[in-house]
Amino acid sequence: MHNANGLLARIVRDKKLWRFGYHRRSFCSLKVTSDDLDNQVLVEGSGCSRTAILNRPPALNALTTHMGFRLNKLYKNWEEDPNIGFVMMKGSGRAFCAGGDIVSLYHLRKRGSPDAIREFFWTLYNFIYFLGTYLKPHVAILNGVTMGGGAGVSIPGTFRVATDRTIFATPETVIGFHPDAGASFNLSHLPGRLGEYLGLTGLKISGAEMLACGLATHYISSTEVPVLEEQLKKLLTDDPSVVEATLERCAETAHPEKTGVIRRIELLEKCFCHDTVEEIIDSLEVEAGRTKDIWCTTTLRRLKETSPLSLKVALRSIREGRFQTLDQCLIREYKMSLQGTVGNFAGNFCEGVRARLIDKDDAPKWDPPTLEKVSEDMVDNYFAPLTPSEPDLDLPVKLRESI
Repeated sequence: MHNANGLLARIVRDKKLWRFGYHRRSFCSLKVTSDDLDNQVLVEGSGCSRTAILNRPPALNALTTHMGFRLNKLYKNWEEDPNIGFVMMKGSGRAFCAGGDIVSLYHLRKRGSPDAIREFFWTLYNFIYFLGTYLKPHVAILNGVTMGGGAGVSIPGTFRVATDRTIFATPETVIGFHPDAGASFNLSHLPGRLGEYLGLTGLKISGAEMLACGLATHYISSTEVPVLEEQLKKLLTDDPSVVEATLERCAETAHPEKTGVIRRIELLEKCFCHDTVEEIIDSLEVEAGRTKDIWCTTTLRRLKETSPLSLKVALRSIREGRFQTLDQCLIREYKMSLQGTVGNFAGNFCEGVRARLIDKDDAPKWDPPTLEKVSEDMVDNYFAPLTPSEPDLDLPVKLRESI
């Protein structure tokens, strides 16, 4: 996927976030040079810190294979450089990162390029593991859209700074995929059943809600981000406590909305604690009928719009992630991602991307079309290797201990 044909620029037509969490993009035929590719991740250096800037603002900084390669290389060099004390990451424009470039993956699938798809996931997941085991303090400034793979390349780091502009979601199920890029680890460790809710529905939460549930470690106003960056760049340290002290001095109190999901932890526990998606939906329907709560009806509507297979796969993935380490989750998710984009279940991914992002008719035809027709064998096969000889994701677990 790092060749030029797979990295055409994406143009965002609609400047408003789409209700499903993904964004409307069109295509243009531009020649891509090596400089263009390197410019997808810019670098700022100041004192003993370095900043990686995700730089595809027209595509809300959606991740490409080349970005994964470049991030791996930069972070390895910075970790080995004794003159660099800590590292930061941020995004250009109005987004931190909207996730992986799923439109490119769609076209790679349509062209019959499975090896390029493998390379994308292999490269991205290796970077996520590298970040999760990074030996230096890391600060991700999530000042804008932070979705899917964008969460994957930030949450495993030491510090995550949310703002009033932050919009977080893991919307993979609405395109017939599964929460990946370490999501089964990150979501499964949230309070109560919040992870199940976010992973199954793909609905959004705010920066204040990210702080409240632990996805973010600090919160500031977006207008204060330049001030925070200047304060951090003045530091001459590799001590995480010194970095944290600076973040604490700049941090503000966050106030989640009274109608937000963070205020409904007990209701989430009641509805999303069940063993099956069918039981979760039944519980929500009972609550909706009893309380007439618009939150219940909104959640139900989203679940019924989503791929039935993806719902069952996502629930099992998050439940398994609760008892696995980051590396175990990534190795499992790699198998699942190949099944979902290259294997027998790729039809749902292609149909979801087509309906949500290509034709934009918002009318995907899922296979199977209902939860009742999703068998246990289908879910089991989604978690299996493509073939008995398919290599597992190779992570340096013997060199870098996972969490």
